[in-house]
Amino acid sequence: MSLPITWTDVLALGPIAVTFAGTLLVVILEAILKSAYRWAFWATLAVLAVAGGVGLAGMGSQGSVFGGTVLTGGFASYFAVVFSIAGVLVVLLSQSYLVKHNAAFGEYYALVLSSIVGMMTMAAANDLVVFFIGLETMSIPFYVLAGFTRGVPESNEASLKYFLFGAFATGFLLYGIALVYGTTGSTGLPALRASLAGVSTDPVFVIGLGLMLVGFVFKIAAVPFHMWVPDVYEGAPTTVSGFMSTGGKAAAFAALILVLAPQVLGAAPGVRELMAVIAALSMIFGNLIAVTQSSIKRMLAYSSVAHAGYILTGVVAANDAGSNGVLFYLLAYTLMNVGAFGVVAMLESAAGENIRIDQCAGLPRSRPGLSALMAVFMFSLTGIPPFAGFFGKYYVFAGAIEAGYTWLAILGVLMSVVSAYYYLRVVVVMYFQEGTALPESRTPSLGMIALVLSAVGLLGLGLLPSTVVDITARFF
Repeated sequence: MSLPITWTDVLALGPIAVTFAGTLLVVILEAILKSAYRWAFWATLAVLAVAGGVGLAGMGSQGSVFGGTVLTGGFASYFAVVFSIAGVLVVLLSQSYLVKHNAAFGEYYALVLSSIVGMMTMAAANDLVVFFIGLETMSIPFYVLAGFTRGVPESNEASLKYFLFGAFATGFLLYGIALVYGTTGSTGLPALRASLAGVSTDPVFVIGLGLMLVGFVFKIAAVPFHMWVPDVYEGAPTTVSGFMSTGGKAAAFAALILVLAPQVLGAAPGVRELMAVIAALSMIFGNLIAVTQSSIKRMLAYSSVAHAGYILTGVVAANDAGSNGVLFYLLAYTLMNVGAFGVVAMLESAAGENIRIDQCAGLPRSRPGLSALMAVFMFSLTGIPPFAGFFGKYYVFAGAIEAGYTWLAILGVLMSVVSAYYYLRVVVVMYFQEGTALPESRTPSLGMIALVLSAVGLLGLGLLPSTVVDITARFF
């Protein structure tokens, strides 16, 4: 099949085209300038700001280009804005972090932009091949970013583990795509949905969906393919861990919603029930293991597994309420998790040792601003109103109840109570326990701007949640 590709199609890509052009710009700056790091930093911020603005402007219209294989506007633009926000926050937090760890190289920003190109492509995919291209465009820079602090053995180990597990999951995903293509005769998602009536009972088709689900479960860091998460998040540079846990997870969920649309889950009930079990196990395992952690990064890593279960509950619902809840949750989760990892990044010394929860005792005396922001992020992750984390959980659980998965929603609420123990423990240790203060260091102003913006965003979304939901309701 030949696709009629025109410059109109390229320009219609909007945020993807802007971010891709920005990636090339940063690479060129790194090649021709001796001290390109600072220029690359500001260029990356400018590119992401423009990409987010283009996405915001195009959110009201929906269409497709490249022969219907790539979506534009609407759903794709919404996620382009989410990824741009995540990128801006991470870049602001990374500037001083990389200098502190002797890793201030312009390549970092080129890799961040490359991964965002992949994320945007995944969220705009209307074809399984396009989805796979986006997935690999996102994943390969992540493998490198995980090991970006090359002098740290744990960082190298994290990169290697992520690469090996990622290659393993990619094999399952490709085999599943091959089986789905073999039964439907097309890699296009519209054709897949149109042929459901004839192939939904075909064992090969169901097996293909199951194998694809393996790849998705790995990327969203859900049980049972979560084994890489704690070691990779702990060993990778802290700002990269925050980026992977938010942007990467959001991209995987965006693609999951597109590929396993309500029509597909309705026609393949076995796959839907399997996803419900995965959501339940992720919530249980992630929360119970997070309770036992002493390292903040490992605690956030296991809680990321639990949040994958919460968000997957909205996907399992396979209705408009659940899908809207997922989109709201992913935006809120991006703000609160990047913020939490950002605070940890600022607390780390140049040696890069992992911060333990007990080391935060008495922190408000030396770092009152960071302590207050960390409390906001912990409250939101717990799901305490009026922060956005509360409404994220409310929307996905409401969608599950509407779809008849009341047991899954009840389990989610119970596990949220468990999560309150380890999230609020950080706040209790900070404000109500005495201890040896962490070594004082200058708080970077750009990093503080990122944290304040995240906290304000969480409060704004919590006070006016319908602002986002009213927009996303038009996508389904």
